[in-house]
Amino acid sequence: MYSIIVVPAHATTPAGQLRLAPGDRLHFGRTTPAADRPHLDIPHPGVSRTAGEITATGTFWALSNFSAASTYVVENPEGAGEHVKIAPGRVEAPIPFEFARVVLPAGRDLLSFSVWAPRHDYVLGDPPGGEPTALAFPLDRGKRYFLVLAALCEARLRGEPHAPLPTVEEVCTRLRPVWPAVNRAAVQWNIDYLAVKLRLKPGPETADTGPRLNGKKESLVSLALRFDLVREDDLTALSVPSGVLR
Repeated sequence: MYSIIVVPAHATTPAGQLRLAPGDRLHFGRTTPAADRPHLDIPHPGVSRTAGEITATGTFWALSNFSAASTYVVENPEGAGEHVKIAPGRVEAPIPFEFARVVLPAGRDLLSFSVWAPRHDYVLGDPPGGEPTALAFPLDRGKRYFLVLAALCEARLRGEPHAPLPTVEEVCTRLRPVWPAVNRAAVQWNIDYLAVKLRLKPGPETADTGPRLNGKKESLVSLALRFDLVREDDLTALSVPSGVLR
């Protein structure tokens, strides 16, 4: 049973993919090793002859960097900029992403290939009985403030980790099909409300107003993406019928 699928940059059909079962190892680099073993050929003069190795397990995979000088980056295309750096000489670094892009610096180029890992297993949360654990960031996905937060995060969740954040006017335009009465004041009010709700600034009931929060939208999006407060499947809220949100 295969657990890892490696997709070379040039692969356009399943026939070009490499499949690894738990315990298998896949070398990658400029030349094929002498031994008869799975290998991903990357014919570029800026890539080491034996650049690295992928090790498959049942529920995750690990990456070894055999390069003497180059750091490899493993990106989560679904994680809005989330990535792991694998330093030169690092062996079997565990990769936590179900879908990943391995980026190799090669001269003036950045080369990449993709890795699909098995879906991760999770426990079911608190056992029955007793008091429930208080949520760190209690967000109601049926509220308009969540709609505003989703609109702010949308571009980065859709695979553009360095996309500039939308302006308030652009958020209004994006939300108008599902929130016809939206306006700049309403969007700005919800941004300010989120900053208080997510504890980025003190609430109005406190005497201490705290320091001025520069880059409020950036701070909100950074926090939301870092702690998965908004996920890609939450973007369906941007298409719900008018009148559903509160």
